[in-house]
Amino acid sequence: MIKKIALAILALLATLSLAGAQTVRPSVPTGNFAHPALWHIRGEAGQVYLLGAVHVLPPNIEWHTPAIRIALSRADVFVFEVPEDASAVSELHALIQKNGFLPPDQKLRDLLHEKFRDDYDAAVKSSGLDAAGVERERPWLAGIQLMFAQINKLHYASSNGVDSVLMEDAVRHHKSIRYFETIADQFALLAPEDRDLELEEFESGLADLRDVSAGIRPMVTAWANGDQAKLDELINGDLDQFPKARKLLLDDRNLRWVPQIEAMLKEKHVFFITVGAGHLTGPKGVPALLRRAGYQVDGP
Repeated sequence: MIKKIALAILALLATLSLAGAQTVRPSVPTGNFAHPALWHIRGEAGQVYLLGAVHVLPPNIEWHTPAIRIALSRADVFVFEVPEDASAVSELHALIQKNGFLPPDQKLRDLLHEKFRDDYDAAVKSSGLDAAGVERERPWLAGIQLMFAQINKLHYASSNGVDSVLMEDAVRHHKSIRYFETIADQFALLAPEDRDLELEEFESGLADLRDVSAGIRPMVTAWANGDQAKLDELINGDLDQFPKARKLLLDDRNLRWVPQIEAMLKEKHVFFITVGAGHLTGPKGVPALLRRAGYQVDGP
């Protein structure tokens, strides 16, 4: 289940990069080189580059390959899933305050079935978070907080994520920026209305929250190697066990984005689109959908 929480959501939802703790990114990359996959599509008037993002990364990965650098230099419009500016963060925090906490007479541990309480206690202890604070949170928010607490220990951060880096660069260079979704759109994916389902998902992921690295590191490795088959297996393959979640988080959103990309291809611009890596892999990914729509899609 951690693959659903840590892999699927981290790979698919930029919203979480706003909720996670931020660290300062070093000005000069100091370590490993990555070679993530890049796609190129030509339309009637415009062109589109597609890059899959991992929303949290360690600070020592350099992923600006020569092909990515060329694409970035050509692009005049940058497209992301959702805004990450101060206004967006403020909106997200307001939504969390409104929808992220239990009523005063409830505690999260008391809501859990007895067999899950040891895993819950272990996850909270491993996270280093204040247990009393976690107790006040709804399961969806507690799961995110527990996950990001461990991510921080790994020295992964959303400020190192591909989309955050590119958005910062686009703003710095006064590029035109567009978004596929709003903060409210993505928040609706995070906080389910079905409270029983929310609790069930939280409980089933508790054992894996003891070691988030076991889920995240293979995903980052596959992305860094440009291994689309492995990424599809890690992210989308696991979501096949949760068809409702897959439809909500992945398939429906891909189908909504494709017409927007087709409209871009009719404009006289070069677009650089950065979305969660899971959106670009497999037969239901955006590149495959564009190919089926008749476009020539160059890439893996």
